[in-house]
Amino acid sequence: MSSYQIAVLPGDGIGQEVVAQARSVLEAAGARFGAGFEFEEGLCGGAAYDATGEPLPEETLTLCRRSDAGLFGAVGGPQWDALPRDKRPEQAILGLRKELNLFANLRPAVMFDPLVEASSLKPEVVRGLDLLVVREGVSGIYFGQPRGIEWLSPDEEKAVDTMTYTTGEIRQIVRLAFELASVRGKKLCSVDKENVLDNGRLWRRVAGDVAGEFPEVETSHMYVDNAAMQLIRDPLQFDVIVTGNMFGDILSDCASMLTGSIGMLASANVNETGFGRYEAVHGTAPDIAGQDKANPIAAIMSAAMLCRYSLKRVDVAEAIEAAVAAALDEGLRTSDIHTPGATAVGCAGMGERISALAAGTS
Repeated sequence: MSSYQIAVLPGDGIGQEVVAQARSVLEAAGARFGAGFEFEEGLCGGAAYDATGEPLPEETLTLCRRSDAGLFGAVGGPQWDALPRDKRPEQAILGLRKELNLFANLRPAVMFDPLVEASSLKPEVVRGLDLLVVREGVSGIYFGQPRGIEWLSPDEEKAVDTMTYTTGEIRQIVRLAFELASVRGKKLCSVDKENVLDNGRLWRRVAGDVAGEFPEVETSHMYVDNAAMQLIRDPLQFDVIVTGNMFGDILSDCASMLTGSIGMLASANVNETGFGRYEAVHGTAPDIAGQDKANPIAAIMSAAMLCRYSLKRVDVAEAIEAAVAAALDEGLRTSDIHTPGATAVGCAGMGERISALAAGTS
């Protein structure tokens, strides 16, 4: 039996609940295919700040560095909103990305056929949806310098955030996106704001250069505002979308609603060594935390991505994905994706059923 070391960072709010279910599904599917997992928990986010005074303790970084992959929950909550910026729980996300060079954020949006009625769009618009947003994760406006807020006068402030990209940073993320497109639908759309931003002009030029290395992939370029419109108008036209940090953040959240709920959207943050941090895109949802109302599917599908991309265990990944599809086929629904006639279940109930299906025991 192969054994893998997994750093588990549940974080705050419903992160604790959904990660517990993803962990159980990993164990169930792994046992079926001879893959063992050694889980070790670490603190991050608000829970880490309360315990250590830092949202990302050095011990957590050390744990990630010695692990094969990381399974992440969510961070944040209103009780920490008044903290200084560098102490806020969200700094754990940015810190992990930067310190581990998790330059690629992969966010798939897949429409499971039983959920077409849960989408806010017409079934014929979203049925068969299977797209991947590849978002640059360690540069751009979220990390650029200078940044901050300063007083210009007693009643006037100025805020500065700097967007910056280098040729190398763009080439690295775009090449990965092309590699992924070449084994998917062989279509790639590079998204920028070339008509306004110098960053966009450089991005488009570099993306065009990289496209020459992948003649088998159909390449297009699109302004981000048009891309947002096209995601709603005709999402099936897309296979892989590659874009910068902020644009990717926005577009992938748009894509999540095509699937019926942000509770369905998994993600991966990977570096050049193959290490990845895998997390549901949704937040901590403090309004439902601790009430067994969260949808664990995004976290469970993130665990499948962990197996596929970091561990190279496609067998385990496919078993998890099939188990999710089977549970939905049976009519199980958490409240965010519930439709008339479906069977309402909570976070634990959904996770337990998917675990049983992934294990092949029912």
